[in-house]
Amino acid sequence: MNDEIPSIINHVSIGTNRLDEAIEFYDAVLATVGASRQHEVPDFAVAYGKFFPEFWVQRPFNGESASTANGAHFSFLALSRAIVDEFYQVALEAGGTCAGPPGLRPDYGPDYYAAYVYDLDGHKIEANVIPGLE
Repeated sequence: MNDEIPSIINHVSIGTNRLDEAIEFYDAVLATVGASRQHEVPDFAVAYGKFFPEFWVQRPFNGESASTANGAHFSFLALSRAIVDEFYQVALEAGGTCAGPPGLRPDYGPDYYAAYVYDLDGHKIEANVIPGLE
């Protein structure tokens, strides 16, 4: 049974203080890696994925302000370096800020290619190519 499930993650959720703007940001950025809206809860959350809702952007459930976790980040798989580059550029154009431009990250492996961006709320996101996939 374990071999049939492609990931150990069902989904992750991040909080936002700017839901409408965050939806615009993630609509653009996640399209670069082939993800789209999979589920919506009006005025509360939008979930993205390729086949099911894996990445949720939402207002905090407790009604308090969203905050970020230092050291946490979310990585999205890309099929090529060109897609990583596009992810980075689209994120910056949508209001994100650089957390590490596209390039090789030899500390993670000789072919590990990634880019890092902070979203509108300060969450760190990444796109990377699975080494050997290209």
